Amino acid sequence: MELKWLEDFVMLANTASFSRAAQARNVTQSAFSRRIKQLENWLGVTLISRASLPAALTPEGRAFLPVAQETIRTFHSVRATLAASAAPRERQLTFAALHTLTVTMLPDWLTSVKAALPDLVTTLLPDRGGIEANVDALLSGDVDLFLTYAHPLVPVLLDPEQFDWLHLGEETVLPVTAPRLLPSVAQGRGLCGPEPGGLGLLDAAIEQGTAVPYLDYGLASFFGTALQQIFFEKKPFQRRNMHQNTISAELRIFALKGWGLCWLPESLIREDLEQGTLVRASADPGWDLKTEIRLYRSRNHEKRVIDELWSVAKKVGNPARSPAAHTNGRA
Repeated sequence: MELKWLEDFVMLANTASFSRAAQARNVTQSAFSRRIKQLENWLGVTLISRASLPAALTPEGRAFLPVAQETIRTFHSVRATLAASAAPRERQLTFAALHTLTVTMLPDWLTSVKAALPDLVTTLLPDRGGIEANVDALLSGDVDLFLTYAHPLVPVLLDPEQFDWLHLGEETVLPVTAPRLLPSVAQGRGLCGPEPGGLGLLDAAIEQGTAVPYLDYGLASFFGTALQQIFFEKKPFQRRNMHQNTISAELRIFALKGWGLCWLPESLIREDLEQGTLVRASADPGWDLKTEIRLYRSRNHEKRVIDELWSVAKKVGNPARSPAAHTNGRA
């Protein structure tokens, strides 16, 4: 059964004329008559008495007319409702992002993007706990975009033939500690917090050959993977793991309370450094982890709004750090 058959029938009931109804429906009279007959065959009853002029409804036709009218109204109402709900979704983008970037960069960056795309609606997929899980979200199509750190020591396993990326800025991850460690942490270890103008905690631990209390990201996180590679490349030092968490913002709290050494993004701890509640743990800049910030998308997407955002993102970059974005040459 087709909706146009019901609309033909209602039009015929209103005009009482096959020729006028066919003209109103913009079809030939023979095609119109066939469609009325198809409706009657589907219902198994005769709706129109063809023996009279003007055309008259049979008793079954009169009984079916309000049903047909209500069915047409329902279909059009449902279509309008669905179209209205689909329109915002066409302007909606779902992001996966490493947790720290949702705190340090994403709000300001999206504010700049929405200045150019005011009707954009964004959704953030909850962090799945590691870079591989977030990559999988993009691969599976659960998200439209993936915001992440990038570093040569941590390969992002996305095929460059299928995925584009933009360079949005940089982030430096610094080894820091509280000015004084908790007594229970430092006790018996020959360590105290760094003295102003003196050796940092990391430098002191390396010089003394002492294990440094360490706040660990684990190997499932981006920073944890990158730091392990750096530890192998530089002079080894002893670490005594005090606490593990994949999220920088939560490790920062433990660092502030004096639990030990932690590598934290500079943008996350800028005020802590300015206020002296956290201090650098080493005078050697070789311990700094320099990363870039990238935005990834699939090249096979079907949303026009992704292209619109991509174009805006090239101009916006990271509003806090970079005047413009750079591409991988495929955008």
